[in-house]
Amino acid sequence: MQAIHAVGSSITGTAAGVELFTYVYHPDTPVLESPKPYLHPIRTLAGDEVSLFRPHDHVWHKGIAWSLPHVGEHNFWGGPTYVDGSYVQLDNNGSATHRELIALSSQGSSLRIAHRLDWTSQAGAPVIDEQRALTAVLIDDTSWVLTFESAMTNVSGDTLYIGSPTTKGRPNAGYGGLFWRGPRSFTGGTVQAPQGTGSGDDLRGVRAEWFAFRGRHDESGRRSTIVMVDDTANPQHPPQWFVRSQEFACLCPAPFFSEELAVPDHDTVRFRYAVVIATGDHGDEGTAHLADLGRSILSRNFAPPQGVPS
Repeated sequence: MQAIHAVGSSITGTAAGVELFTYVYHPDTPVLESPKPYLHPIRTLAGDEVSLFRPHDHVWHKGIAWSLPHVGEHNFWGGPTYVDGSYVQLDNNGSATHRELIALSSQGSSLRIAHRLDWTSQAGAPVIDEQRALTAVLIDDTSWVLTFESAMTNVSGDTLYIGSPTTKGRPNAGYGGLFWRGPRSFTGGTVQAPQGTGSGDDLRGVRAEWFAFRGRHDESGRRSTIVMVDDTANPQHPPQWFVRSQEFACLCPAPFFSEELAVPDHDTVRFRYAVVIATGDHGDEGTAHLADLGRSILSRNFAPPQGVPS
């Protein structure tokens, strides 16, 4: 793994001649889209792109991003806020702004990025101090894993209640957290959980330790798989999931799906996830094995095999 650093803007992780991801830590995002760091493009080791940036239907969707629609009175998701049965555009689109880079290192088959962020209201008032780390690890010649770690400290001066549109009254719309938006061609793809596979949006709201999305690419016709794994120490584990395969492809382990999380002033809440990005469709059993690999990464019990490309 190697890093290409566009200082003050983004970091790109490469391996085996492929740019696997770009982490834009200082984006040029309009205020109404709640500016925040994001990962896009994201690619498999075969070079297939498995993320979507700023789709016209939801311009605040950006690859993979840590996005929270209801943090007290603030919207760190983007766009309008769900209030009393409808979406209303308010002056509450906050920003998660890069403060300083703590670590950037690559060693063999892994690459680590860590930085601090300031979460502020649209008016500029402090809300959250965050320390975030991302690590990319090569598994074999078809798969790699991204781990995402966040420690969020409430500095708002009051207890923050983190929720979702469902906690505000909209049924089965509990999105918020680590959100992945897939390519257009993945629409109608296969969603898989430990309980089995589903079609459409029939697995939305299910509690599970992991979820996967198996999709197909335009042009090449190749297939790819994304697996997101929730850490056992996360609040509300196992979480309910916001998933879609109709209209568009997305995965989101949503710890605030149907229940708000109260974070007192100066308290810190922590989250960890593994995201497995794999070339091909591995079938039901193979996809479950990919989830096991993601779990082993979170448990730090994984050593990449010899011969993994670097």
